[in-house]
Amino acid sequence: MRTRPTLSWTSTGAPLPRTTSLDDVVRVVGAGRVLVLSGAGLSTESGIPDYRGAGGSLRRHTPMTYDEFTGSVEGRRRYWARSHLGWRTIARAAPNAGHRAVARLVARGHLSGVVTQNVDGLHQAAGTPDVVELHGGLDRVVCLSCRRTSPREELDRRLRAANPAFGGAATGVNPDGDVDLADDQVRGFRPVDCADCGGVLKPDVVFFGENVPRARVDECYRRVDDADALLVLGSSLTVMSGLRFVRRAAGDGKPVLIVNRGETRGDACATTRVDLPLGPALTSLVERLGA
Repeated sequence: MRTRPTLSWTSTGAPLPRTTSLDDVVRVVGAGRVLVLSGAGLSTESGIPDYRGAGGSLRRHTPMTYDEFTGSVEGRRRYWARSHLGWRTIARAAPNAGHRAVARLVARGHLSGVVTQNVDGLHQAAGTPDVVELHGGLDRVVCLSCRRTSPREELDRRLRAANPAFGGAATGVNPDGDVDLADDQVRGFRPVDCADCGGVLKPDVVFFGENVPRARVDECYRRVDDADALLVLGSSLTVMSGLRFVRRAAGDGKPVLIVNRGETRGDACATTRVDLPLGPALTSLVERLGA
């Protein structure tokens, strides 16, 4: 089952009060058993833009939807040509101070775990174990016919071999690994099929309009239920796939703390709303907790 893509959200009321003080965050995280829900805003300092921030990619780019990818040969050609270039940028990206701070807080027992909406693998690269990738990961590819998964590096080698003369110039990478690429650079690009069955290959990520697998959702709910508080980092919570966990925690009477630049769709559920850059804020949090 698929849902109608949610690409934007507009606040209907006056903005709720926000602060630049980390005092509440220090107090709650210091008590432990806090689950992190992270979004694209955490990776902007690694050179990967978010979707909806001041320089967000949705201002110039419409992301691929599940229906377009599965229903159109040309849609898949366009996606793989653009993603072939974008993947190189994602693969080169390094964890930033925010990712490293989260890993340290997990290691010291302040955080019970991490659920991320990001597909860039930077939490894991920073050393955080057992991350739930809510929307999947760009480092894997799945066949829509036989369901075989394979490493993205393997696909990259096959695409290079199938398109030896392809040398498009990307003008900007997006959080899903897609890039801005002129139509004339896409023409002639040859996608490749599953090496086992000849089926359609898709990145192992949840496209807009595609549902998160039920087992993954249930695991995230379990982690919310097991935690004493929820800390949201760098997410506008526009998409229901993340917002539902905020509502679950708030409905259970648990503290919800949001650290993000600007308003979020979950602000009404939050006990604390902090407006600070993620890297400096999380570095300060680590220092104040002696982690």
